[in-house]
Amino acid sequence: MSDRVAWVLEFKVQDGKDAEFVSVMRDMVASTRNEPKCLNYEWTKREDGKTYHIYERYADSSAVLTHMKGFGENFAERFLATITPTGFTVYGSPNSAVREVLSALNPTYMADAAGFAR
Repeated sequence: MSDRVAWVLEFKVQDGKDAEFVSVMRDMVASTRNEPKCLNYEWTKREDGKTYHIYERYADSSAVLTHMKGFGENFAERFLATITPTGFTVYGSPNSAVREVLSALNPTYMADAAGFAR
């Protein structure tokens, strides 16, 4: 249906890592704001203040690879040191290169079945 790729990453902030987490979250949002083919980059949290979702949507697999390159070079070590992933669901049509990059998080893939996006 579309070349777009989206995902929801669910995670918990590790105990005692709140300040480091907030710092890296702000840096990641500021950096990603400059990626023109990133269509959504939304962080939400539960009332417990520890459980988060990141909803990310990209125009295509090329945009995902650009994002992941920057993430790996600039944020991966800091971010992953503050969180424990609890779920990762990928939507759309990621190519094999994107699937390889995302494989470390053991994603669940959901293929397009019906519907539309605007």
